[in-house]
Amino acid sequence: MLITNAHDYLQRIWPNLPGDILQDLAGIFHEYSAKRKTVLTAEGEVEKYLYLVLEGVQRAYAISTDGREATLVFTYAPSFSGVADSFLLQRPSRYWFETLTPSKFLRANFQDFDAVLLKHPLLERLIRLALSETLEGVLVRQIELQSYTAEQRFRTLLARSPHLLQLVPHKYIANYLGMDATNFSKLLGQIRI
Repeated sequence: MLITNAHDYLQRIWPNLPGDILQDLAGIFHEYSAKRKTVLTAEGEVEKYLYLVLEGVQRAYAISTDGREATLVFTYAPSFSGVADSFLLQRPSRYWFETLTPSKFLRANFQDFDAVLLKHPLLERLIRLALSETLEGVLVRQIELQSYTAEQRFRTLLARSPHLLQLVPHKYIANYLGMDATNFSKLLGQIRI
């Protein structure tokens, strides 16, 4: 199902959201498009927008002091996107957020988002629950990175998100899994998908 507007998108995420709240929240989102390899948020900038991804693939990544990139997360439709901690805290981002493919979004600026949350306390509860689920995913990923072998990380990714192999360039998936591209290619060749 192709979602093209904020109302349908948000109704899919929160199907029982009262109509007045849904209208107010949907009303703050506006269409935005970006070309491939567009930096939407740079390290040190405050994230200005909360994105709803309609099309395309994006990634958040960090760059170490020696210049190495560490891919933190991929986003694609239908999902929220952006540098969440920077957006919610209105602090400078520690990460970069870029498009990997041409992307279409609906996006809301912080001031409008904050005003809707203040007007509708139920939304703050829903955001808290969504963030709790996100935190759970981050902690599971941390366990995977620290205690799984490269092959286990690869198999776990295939079980959870096999579609990423078609959406995301393999060099970024290898980076996300904490392995070099050569080892990733070997695993890809050895494991039946």
